Amino acid sequence: MGVAAKGAEIAERFPGGKIAVGTVDRILNWSRASSLWYFLFGLACCAVELMCTGASRYDFDRLGMIFRASPRQVDLMIVAGTVTYKMAERIKVLYEQMAEPRYVIAMGSCAISGGGFAYDNYSVLRGVDKIIPVDVYIPGCPPRPESLMHGCLMVHKLIRTEKIKEWSAGKMSEVDLGEKPYPAHMK
Repeated sequence: MGVAAKGAEIAERFPGGKIAVGTVDRILNWSRASSLWYFLFGLACCAVELMCTGASRYDFDRLGMIFRASPRQVDLMIVAGTVTYKMAERIKVLYEQMAEPRYVIAMGSCAISGGGFAYDNYSVLRGVDKIIPVDVYIPGCPPRPESLMHGCLMVHKLIRTEKIKEWSAGKMSEVDLGEKPYPAHMK
């Protein structure tokens, strides 16, 4: 029996169960937001600003954010720079190798819309959101480290508002406390 299933079983013993599940939900989301490991994808000049944010002046570590080089160990992908069609395939593969739940930040105007290169160049993708879903957009050319810090705090806020998920039969399903589940033919 998994940890989430045991937690749900214990929560059912409380009157109503909603208080215990809500508290567990807050604790799990706080811990996930406080230990966000990021996979930087520095493709162009925005990567320099990304490195500055991880350095001692801005210090990502104080937010619990640690750089990892493997997509299987990260929660957040930061796409920083110009995405070409050749690199787009690799970005999609790396995104699919990340474990659920996963988040993406598009950093810089090139990652968001192709920037100044999109109209004069046949090989530039007009936004990374064409291939993977993006949670937070950080505009600028290049954006300042403060902007990236703000974007990461927005991801923290997004994580803290999520609901508990439980594993059942190898598939993630959301625990819903208020609404009735859909009939089988509507799923």
